[in-house]
Amino acid sequence: MAPTASPAATRRQTGDAAMAARLRLSATRLARILRRQADTGLSPSQLSALATVEIHGPMTLGALAEHENVAPPSVTKVVNILESQGLVGREAAANDRRVAMVSITSDGSHLLEESRRRKNQWLAERLSHLEPEQRARLADALDVIEILTGVKQP
Repeated sequence: MAPTASPAATRRQTGDAAMAARLRLSATRLARILRRQADTGLSPSQLSALATVEIHGPMTLGALAEHENVAPPSVTKVVNILESQGLVGREAAANDRRVAMVSITSDGSHLLEESRRRKNQWLAERLSHLEPEQRARLADALDVIEILTGVKQP
């Protein structure tokens, strides 16, 4: 016969599951709203690839596919679209002219900067309507979320 969990452990597990569900739903909704606020005209995968190239610098299509966790043919399509819009450029690698390096253009950097500005502005506007105590609780919650996501060490 399997051991039964204590009532406190059962409540915590139920509480943890409920909290996880609320957090997941809220994070998903917030991400969806922020994507709309970004107003870039790019798909989420195109925007993600562009940001990855910005963060990590020039990289091969294979490296970008790895970072984005997609198949090389998928990343090639994404890069073709970004390149056609002037957001990334391709250049032959210095050590192997057969390998293309993808890098962000100034237009691509500007697009990401504007997108982030719009999203931050939308969030700041909503934060300004919170009571001081709510803002303090949110700041504490952000510390915990950063730990959960590995941004911050416990």
